[in-house]
Amino acid sequence: MRLKGSIELFQYWDRLRGGRPAPTRTEIEPADIKSLLADTFILEKDARGEAVFRLAGTRLCATFGRELKGFTFSSLWLQKDERVVARLAHGAFLAKSVVVISFDGVSRNGRSNSFELLLLPLDGGVQHPRSLGAITPVERPYWLGTDPVVECRITSLRVVDPEREPLFLANRPAVPVPSLSPSLEAADTGIRPGARGRRIRHLLVLDGGREGH
Repeated sequence: MRLKGSIELFQYWDRLRGGRPAPTRTEIEPADIKSLLADTFILEKDARGEAVFRLAGTRLCATFGRELKGFTFSSLWLQKDERVVARLAHGAFLAKSVVVISFDGVSRNGRSNSFELLLLPLDGGVQHPRSLGAITPVERPYWLGTDPVVECRITSLRVVDPEREPLFLANRPAVPVPSLSPSLEAADTGIRPGARGRRIRHLLVLDGGREGH
């Protein structure tokens, strides 16, 4: 978590939860994060059990060249990343995981820009799980918002322990994705509590969870 937008949203969410696993949706006051709203979104679980956009900021919709409301979260990503992204979204829903994804967005005309995505759990009960997120560009090139991003390629990801994430959010760097991708059948897709790292398809995930003593 390195970008100002991600850090500010995380710190706001962390203050609201007050030591709980997550704040409720009703505790989020748009006026409190007015400067961040254009790049934020809320996910919910639909009747099929998929994570879909319930709300998305205007600048975020412009970045992708469409109104995101109602689209599945996994639809933004390369096909090889869709299952990983779906698992991470459900981790935020069910396990109250905090997730940070770095990715490259490729536009319709072949331009590329780097982004950071933050996904934060919200307590909506078993029936209405939701999460709050933001997508922040590393840079804002002139074409962003007019040449829509049509393909997102994950470069690294982290599962963050909010209890241990330090003030300046630099306790553990993201790990670059290896260039070679093992097959899905050979990959380890399990989530092991307390593991220092695990491989999910072509990605190496570092957990920020507590270690046993």
